[in-house]
Formats: sequence, C-alpha cells, structure tokens
Amino acid sequence: MPTLPSPVWLFDLDNTLHDASHAIFPAISANMNTYIARVLGDGTTPASREAVDAARIGYWKRYGATLLGMIRHHQVDPADFLRETHDIGALQDLVRVERGLAKLLRRLPGRKILLTNAPTVYSTGVVRQIGLQRHFAHHIAIEDMRVHGQLRPKPSKLMLRRLLRKHGLAPRRCILVEDTLVNLRHAKQLGLRTVWVTQYLRYSDPIGKAPLPKIIKRPAYVDVKVKSVLRLPARMNRLR
Repeated sequence: MPTLPSPVWLFDLDNTLHDASHAIFPAISANMNTYIARVLGDGTTPASREAVDAARIGYWKRYGATLLGMIRHHQVDPADFLRETHDIGALQDLVRVERGLAKLLRRLPGRKILLTNAPTVYSTGVVRQIGLQRHFAHHIAIEDMRVHGQLRPKPSKLMLRRLLRKHGLAPRRCILVEDTLVNLRHAKQLGLRTVWVTQYLRYSDPIGKAPLPKIIKRPAYVDVKVKSVLRLPARMNRLR
C-alpha cells in the first residue's frame, strides 16, 4: 500500500491560534474606525459612525477585506492603513492564548505555514509572543498576497492557487485551519481540506455588532469542526 505524503498545514493566526477577540480586535477595530472616519470625512470633520460602519461592512462583504474597498474607492496607501490600524501597543498586555500550542505543532505530521491577512510586523510580533515562530516553515502575511501587483488576501482563490504553485503543493495535500468560513469555502473549492476553529468566535460581522447564532452547524465544505486547535490530533482520521 503506497505511503501517503505528509500534509501541509496552512494555519490562520487571529482567532485560530490565539484569542484576538479578547483585546486585540477591539483595539484594531477602534484604530480602523478612526482611520476610515478621517478618510471619509470632509477634511475637517470625521465621518459619522454610521457611515464608517456602513463602509466597513460593505467593503468586507464585497471584497472579503475592508482594506481592499478602501484602496479601490478611496485610494488609501495599504502600508499606511495596515501600520496605523495595527498600532496597538505592547502585545504582551493583549495576547491571550492556550497552553500547549507548541507541543501540538510538534505532534502534527508535516510542514506548517502561517497564512494570515494581518500585516508582517503585527503577525510576527504575535507569533513571537506566543512562542511559535520556530514551528512555521513559511510566514505569509497580507503584504505577500499579491497577484499581478494587486493585493489579493484570503479568501482569494487566485492567491491560493499562486501559493500552491510557488511551493509545489497539490491542493489535496494541504489543510487550511481557519476561523473564517468564507476562507474555508474558497479553499475547499480548490480542493484543499478544511478545519474550522470556533473557540474564539464572538460576532458574525467585522464591527462586532451581530452576535453569532447559538448553534452553528458544520457546513458541507468544512471537513472538520473543532473548538480548539488543540483538538486536532483527535480528529486526524477525518482529514485522511
């Protein structure tokens, strides 16, 4: 019987490997609201909270990331946007994480790649804070997610195809571990296997106003649903 190739794990960061909803997302959200209000304002008066919320949700739904809408419709500089929105102070005061993640990554067979829509400086800081940097063969942040010169973060299938080609990976060999369903759905359409992490989910919208339903069923495009990534070893058979 032929030996199956080792899997390649694509791990999201925020709300997958740590609890970003606890303190980090509220801090980033406040920065983002301030930034968008300034851009949408008339130069002297910031835009209203209603206008900011409408832009954030509208661009998130249409493009998969508020940043893409801000670039397309307001010509913001992505580096400036990412720098200002992720300037949240000392991470040690904000990061909340489960114990045992390093041991888990050592136990999982195969290569691990960090795949995050967060910027490099922020995501590097978080990974170092939780002590996981040595476990990832590659660290792919939003600045690395360009296709034909344009930013294409998750859930872009163009970006995922390019990533697979660059690293010589067959889709079926890869497992995306995520908290965001649309990212998992697009990955599944390309043939990747999918793991949905639900432990840190709080809201169903990007501004933290719409609570999640109490009962969340596993969609058909999700191979495995786990509360915590620490439970992955117990569910490995479902990913074969």
